[in-house]
Amino acid sequence: MTAAKDISLSRDAVADPDVREANARADKAPAADPAEKASLARKPAHTQAAGRSTAHESARAQVAGAATYVDDIPEVRGTLHAAPILSTVAHGKLLGVDITAALAMPGVRDVILARDIPGDAVLGNFSHDEPVFAQDTVQHIGQVIGVVVADTVMQARAAARKVVCKIEPLPAVLTVQDALKAQSYVLPPVFVKRGDAAAALKKAAHTLHGTLEVGGQEHFYLEGQVAYVVPQEQQQWLVYSSTQHPGEIQHWVSHALGIANHAVRVECRRMGGGFGGKETQSGQMAVWAAIAAHKLKCAVKLRMDRDDDFMVTGKRHPFAYEYDVGFDNTGLLTGLKITMAVNCGFSADLSGPVADRAVFHADNAYFLEDVEIASYRCKTNMQSNTAFRGFGGPQGMIVIEAIMGDIARTLGLDALDVRKRNLYGIGERDVTHYQMKVEDNILDPLLSKLERTAQYRSRREAISAWNEGSPVIKRGIALTPVKFGISFTATLFNQAGALVHVYTDGSVQVNHGGTEMGQGLNTKVAQIVADELGVPFAQVLATASDTSKVPNASATAASAGTDLNARAAQYAARNVRDNLAQFVAGLDRCGAGAVRFVCGDNGGEVITPEGTRPFTEVVKLAYANRIQLWSDGFYRTPKIHYDKTTLTGRPFYYFAYGAACTEVAIDTLTGESRVLKVDILHDVGTSINPAIDIGQIEGGFIQGMGWLTTEQLVWNDKGLLTTHAPSTYKIPATGDVPEHFKVDLWPEPNREDNVFGSKAVGEPPLMLAISVYEAMRDAVGSVVPPGECVVLEAPATAEHVLRSVGSHSLPT
Repeated sequence: MTAAKDISLSRDAVADPDVREANARADKAPAADPAEKASLARKPAHTQAAGRSTAHESARAQVAGAATYVDDIPEVRGTLHAAPILSTVAHGKLLGVDITAALAMPGVRDVILARDIPGDAVLGNFSHDEPVFAQDTVQHIGQVIGVVVADTVMQARAAARKVVCKIEPLPAVLTVQDALKAQSYVLPPVFVKRGDAAAALKKAAHTLHGTLEVGGQEHFYLEGQVAYVVPQEQQQWLVYSSTQHPGEIQHWVSHALGIANHAVRVECRRMGGGFGGKETQSGQMAVWAAIAAHKLKCAVKLRMDRDDDFMVTGKRHPFAYEYDVGFDNTGLLTGLKITMAVNCGFSADLSGPVADRAVFHADNAYFLEDVEIASYRCKTNMQSNTAFRGFGGPQGMIVIEAIMGDIARTLGLDALDVRKRNLYGIGERDVTHYQMKVEDNILDPLLSKLERTAQYRSRREAISAWNEGSPVIKRGIALTPVKFGISFTATLFNQAGALVHVYTDGSVQVNHGGTEMGQGLNTKVAQIVADELGVPFAQVLATASDTSKVPNASATAASAGTDLNARAAQYAARNVRDNLAQFVAGLDRCGAGAVRFVCGDNGGEVITPEGTRPFTEVVKLAYANRIQLWSDGFYRTPKIHYDKTTLTGRPFYYFAYGAACTEVAIDTLTGESRVLKVDILHDVGTSINPAIDIGQIEGGFIQGMGWLTTEQLVWNDKGLLTTHAPSTYKIPATGDVPEHFKVDLWPEPNREDNVFGSKAVGEPPLMLAISVYEAMRDAVGSVVPPGECVVLEAPATAEHVLRSVGSHSLPT
């Protein structure tokens, strides 16, 4: 989720009553008339495409190596290749750039620097704080100073390393602690308060003070960052980009070239993974390639080397926390103060909304009555951190889950009982600290069901017995919940458009503003469109994201890709269906509501009281009678509003819920660990595609497990990222997946009017992996004196586990 730019227009703030009325009308989604509802109710369930585990639309092509990614697109004659010139200093004055040696290298055509930018030398993002190329100063090791352009990619990369940059070092800020001391921020601090936390802490029966540090995470998409820019006629440009946000690429490229948006067309058929890392930061690659293409008047491709990708691009934001919590004898939280220090890197990027979402999710599943949260958006001389699956939600949730674990250990209670004691209620204790009422709460029944099905209580007893008899290998277990808000917190991004074309042979093409990154968005959209028209799934083709088809599309992020784009596509298909229904009703002299579109054994059928026609025949007849067979669709998320100045309102349309029960083992002599068992119960509403949803849950959990166990980013005291390749940065492999890995879906539709009754599934499962971290702390707790809290830095690498065991171990 990923959410997008730190921009929010509160609709409550609109003064014009006519505009407010128009907004209110627009929030009411098009409703089916009674006849249409009856028609849909009569439609046999087995004919539906949605609700089935249909294979991913690109699966066969992908396993056959026939799916096209940006680097697979045939290159036009004369294409050149670019490679970045990187700063080797974390902070310094850029005194000069000597390109003599690079220009003498074989195949080199030119070196592109800031002086070659025809438009604005600052990227066209909302904060306007990041240069296209470094000019007077460099602000992190790996900042791009320019690009070398050569006949081949290897020639360009070799020559880039021959460029000599004269840099005078300046003091660098490399930790959030140093940033806090220097008051070095990319954005002003934010404070959210409800009740009187200070007074509540004073009168609390028990209090705890604690700190926690949680590291970042490299996206490690299989397909690296890549852009291919091809000049077109009359100063127009075609950009192929591996991006989650083609519209932003269009804006950034036109901004850098000093031309209008309409002169830039951006296309993305698919990405080989994104995870938030291609929401904004794919834009730099496209801009650099476009500037080179503009100067040299030819096509230019920029494909990042994996090591350079690590050095240049931002990561998940590392967080440091300090907290004071008050609670009673039952574990009920009575007062809380949290300070969050966010390592944003050298520019704002998406740090504002990421930090905001962390504040929003500092409650996770728990009611916080008297609470103060301070969020500091720290500027450091590191890569500019960016969106990553969960978009601040994981960093908000992990601190409150750690606090729940600390309370349980202090009181000698089971951590699950403390968690259940603090859950949001129904009809009471049901308003968040940002003033949104939790209307769809299923937390207690969901946790209770997983507690039973995962046999949590009996396993807890068995683990205690194991630990009594095992001096070296210790086990731990934790069951943790997730409550994740779905919508962009920047209200204006909660909109989508789509086009549906029905051709005269009855085949259907759908195009929408979302992007496919392996998550199955195009598959789900095609399933929804197939059902709306009553045709087989195989008859619908979803095509590449293209800014010349659907303009101004939001990023595919915030877990809202299906919610927004499938609904827009459904409305477009519905418009075509209504055109056909009116036409057929005229032929058969019946009401349009009596016309049904059903996928039968022989394909699409159009049924009226007078008889049945094949869908293909109806389409041909409609075309012959000049009936419109294509339409657009537009959707805007209803109900949401959000005041950026106070961080209050209803930023989310609904919540997605889930819980995971995880069992782990640690070796107290080496710090090594293994995840033994995982049981998940997750809420996806009525699933559009259960196989894809379960795949997202499994993948999200494993990615979250990597964040909290093995994926450690290490910078040295000069600001150099030393873990910049697979040799030094470990993502989970197949051997890390537990043999017992069980995923069940919660059997209830979305209580809000969402497409097919579904819920978002992209990001929420990642936070289920917090159960791994808490189970690791539980295992360490078996060697800790009773009542003492477990301090374990995340990720819980072998080194960190061993350090935690050593600092807490009971005396022999």
